[in-house]
Amino acid sequence: MAGSGFMGRAIAFLIVSRTNASVELFDVSEDSLKLAAAEIEKYGRKSVEKGILTEKDFADAKGRIHYSGDLQSAKDCDLVIEAIREDLETKRELFSKLDSICGDTTVFASNTSSLPITSLASATKRSDRFIGMHFFSPAHVMKLVEIIPGVDTSTETIDRVRKFGEEMGKTIIKSLDFPGFITTRLGMVLINEAAFALMEGLSTPEEIDTGMTLGYNHPMGPLTLADFIGLDVVLHIMETMQSGFGDTKYRPCPVLRQLVSAGHLGRKTGKGFYDYGGKG
Repeated sequence: MAGSGFMGRAIAFLIVSRTNASVELFDVSEDSLKLAAAEIEKYGRKSVEKGILTEKDFADAKGRIHYSGDLQSAKDCDLVIEAIREDLETKRELFSKLDSICGDTTVFASNTSSLPITSLASATKRSDRFIGMHFFSPAHVMKLVEIIPGVDTSTETIDRVRKFGEEMGKTIIKSLDFPGFITTRLGMVLINEAAFALMEGLSTPEEIDTGMTLGYNHPMGPLTLADFIGLDVVLHIMETMQSGFGDTKYRPCPVLRQLVSAGHLGRKTGKGFYDYGGKG
């Protein structure tokens, strides 16, 4: 597991708590690894309290996670899942390094929510063993995993990753490698359109969100969801889709750009479409 941030540590916990596999959790930051260990402890404690895991199960699961600051720890892994920051060149650089470290049969998977899998795969010499594996937050709770084959991804790799996802108790859907895939494309377009509705004075943030939660049974409204994700992340994804499709229908709403330029990124800064009175 490359990357021990919010998604990486949740995926690592998911793997050891739902399968018999061991995980090498890698990060360049020692502080991030320490935080990951503390958060995984919390995930486990909560799972024990809810009766999902026994104390013995949790102890066994923890014993199968190894925290490492050395990328060489990936050399014997069967599957490497990447969950570092959403930047194409940074991810390509990481996969290029991993390609020289890992064995010929190792499969690479990226947790990207919008970046092109085929482009990431081209940084390696194993494009047939490269796939997108998009988890949802929090990864150890949400039921869906979206898999995205690149142009060269083999059927064997698709089947292998699908089987592993199902072993973790996930429902698997498959998307072609187009910007935003299925879920991000649809979800971000809704958020962006909600921002346009707000900009045009159609209604208030609260009523726009209520229209979707009560009218369409969404668990949270699009503007609330945007604040949860981070408006900088939403803006980046919209820009990626507009660039990838070359279509103005994916142009980011000016209000979204304005909030990001002001540093109002949502819950993580305490203000976005809503004011959280300090950090959320």
